[in-house]
Amino acid sequence: MKKLILFISIILVSLLSSCGSSKKMTSSSDRNVNGISEELKREKRIYADSNLFFQKFKNNNSNLNHYTIDYIEKYKNIAIEKMIEYKIPASITLSQGILESGNGRSELSRKSNNHFGIKCHKDWKGKKVRYDDDRRRECFRKYDNPVGSFNDHSLFLTTRGRYAFLFDLKQDNYKGWAKGLKKAGYATDRKYPTKLINLIEDYHLNEYDKLVLKSKNKRYNYKEKEPVVYITVNKGDTLYSIAKNNDITVEELKKYNHLISNEISIGQKLYLSK
Repeated sequence: MKKLILFISIILVSLLSSCGSSKKMTSSSDRNVNGISEELKREKRIYADSNLFFQKFKNNNSNLNHYTIDYIEKYKNIAIEKMIEYKIPASITLSQGILESGNGRSELSRKSNNHFGIKCHKDWKGKKVRYDDDRRRECFRKYDNPVGSFNDHSLFLTTRGRYAFLFDLKQDNYKGWAKGLKKAGYATDRKYPTKLINLIEDYHLNEYDKLVLKSKNKRYNYKEKEPVVYITVNKGDTLYSIAKNNDITVEELKKYNHLISNEISIGQKLYLSK
């Protein structure tokens, strides 16, 4: 009897093992290897369209502040990426960055990479720096690169309860967002909403919002199977090491990702091809 029970147990284990091995779960990494995800196709198309729009706008508006134009060219796709990920209008991120950093030329943005004037607060565990603001020697956050500042700006708005009502607004309602930021206490300047709105309208920053929102209903005709086209930056990675490991040059890597410096941050996506 014991031998019979043992025999049946062996048969059952074998059957269960074979059934389990016949099923293969498809992970997100499998999908990246076997083909470009719809999300990635969408992002690539948005970035391409944003570059085309920017160049046309720049060519037709040579009279506008060239420092502001340069800032938009440098950071527009980062703002778009944050809109896709966090639902914060790219126009709001860009206009705040322009205003708070003085087009990236303020001392706080140049020396500390803080483009949004975010102060330390009690929960901040990162690097710190002291500047005079509403009071003398106030504590501000310091970042290794500007991308870190953009990441933290998104996290700052999405994780603090006082900004929660903003996410009930439509993503193309930049006026509502501008007024809401002042209402929530982001800035003390009573003209803060007007300044953001003027920047958005003078430089057509809301067009980047439209590109993101319009792309939701589009499908792009890429080849069904393509190699991996992006990686996520890990601790210790540099542009040189990433380029070397993927058999491309640093200049190609910078061109594919619209980078004008060698600065990258952990968690950042880097495209390995056009």
